[in-house]
Amino acid sequence: MVTLNDYRDERLKKLENIRERGIDPYPAHTNRTNTIFEIIDHFEDFDGKPATLSGRITAIRSFGKLAFIKIRDFSGEIQIFMEKILAEDTTKNYFNIKMLKLLDVGDFIEATGKIGKSSTGEISIFSNEVRLLTKTLRPLPGRDGFTNKEERYRRRYVDLNVNLEVRDRLVRRSRFWQATRDFMNDHGFIEINTPVLETTTGGADATPFSTHMDALDQDFYLRISQELPLKRLLGGGFEKVYDIGPRFRNEGIDDEHLPEHIAFEAYAAYEDYQSGMDFYEEMMKYVAKETWNTLEFRIGNFKVDLSEKWPRKKYADVIFNEFKIDVFHPDLNNLLNILQNNGVKVDKILEPDQETEQLLGPTVMTTARALDHLWKLIRKKSAGPFWLIEEPLSLSPLAKKNPDNPLVTERVHPVIGGTEAGNGYSELNDPLDQLARFEEQQAMREAGDSEAQMLDEDFVEMLEYGMPPAFGWGNSERNFWLFEGVSGREAVPFPIIKPRN
Repeated sequence: MVTLNDYRDERLKKLENIRERGIDPYPAHTNRTNTIFEIIDHFEDFDGKPATLSGRITAIRSFGKLAFIKIRDFSGEIQIFMEKILAEDTTKNYFNIKMLKLLDVGDFIEATGKIGKSSTGEISIFSNEVRLLTKTLRPLPGRDGFTNKEERYRRRYVDLNVNLEVRDRLVRRSRFWQATRDFMNDHGFIEINTPVLETTTGGADATPFSTHMDALDQDFYLRISQELPLKRLLGGGFEKVYDIGPRFRNEGIDDEHLPEHIAFEAYAAYEDYQSGMDFYEEMMKYVAKETWNTLEFRIGNFKVDLSEKWPRKKYADVIFNEFKIDVFHPDLNNLLNILQNNGVKVDKILEPDQETEQLLGPTVMTTARALDHLWKLIRKKSAGPFWLIEEPLSLSPLAKKNPDNPLVTERVHPVIGGTEAGNGYSELNDPLDQLARFEEQQAMREAGDSEAQMLDEDFVEMLEYGMPPAFGWGNSERNFWLFEGVSGREAVPFPIIKPRN
């Protein structure tokens, strides 16, 4: 049985032979004049004219006096048509037909010749000047032999060569974020990158990663959100700001969550949740159209059409219509019974009269968390798109109260394909209200809730200097995974993999 080491040994011998011929197998300079796509897409302009093309060999066929080599660059694939010549001229590092045995599928080469069509009508470059650019020592596996997910994630550089749809997906991922930037920039927003290292982290309910800076001999957190620094910019006089970059949450890995992922947050002064919904509905439609050239998607079992105006549904109405629960006067035991009847595991229950003590651990099921689980049961069955609006105050520590109903906040979520595809709210800018909510969250954190938010005194101080009314919005690349129809690890270039022992 031929092993990988056997293939590698054979290629090492070829490498030695090439070097003995005085040929550099890893030259620094290339002479490429065009991409393969340019040649194929504008063949009439190049027909009969010289060109130099470069790429990775995908196939080699030799028939005595004739040989055909397929090469692929990032833009496409083309055939090199070679004819036998009498002399072996290596003065320019060229390979002729006699020397093709020294080349392998996977090697990078350069071909110079005239563009034309073969007898079968295939666009080709007719060349006897084939030059080696990179000699490979390991063969690429076949598509059928490289399907193990862990190996694909671990050696993504191989996966990108074998499974071109993975490469194309990463191109769409780039287009997704570029479209987001284009839309925001065209509407007067300024992109400002905010710190990744923070002494106090906040803006979300999540467990942070921690690290240590030797220069200051001080511990820092990796940010879980870009929210608080961006709102400091509003306090500093900016009116429309956003940030696209990585955030880190020390949580589990599943199809919808990665500890490290790209997120987008934006804040606009003098806007509220009503105008914010109109704006970000337009943005999400624009990004979808630019990325996938459609507004109709199949997401799991859902058929989703983004094109129409998205309806708006109040949180309290949605819960009552499904479970006949009054979210403003809920009974915890009733909530728990509904959850258990729907297969939700309840590890630890806090009695209703204990909730005021705020002795909360990460697995404690409070009324607020029970309500959130009820909503998730509904959300998973919802195709959308629609806006979920006016979430109860207990679930939104950073959102502004609705003046018409102080029991709810001006918070919104777009619901698409069974998930929340974003988060926005009229920002809280009352420093005393914000301090009280921070203190409540800090008490929960000190009692053992690692996801509760930290007390950020500097942020409260900024609010005391004044921050204008504003609407804030955030979504992560989970939206890309959603519309792409794949898990997070399939959609990022280098997913986190446990190291080999």
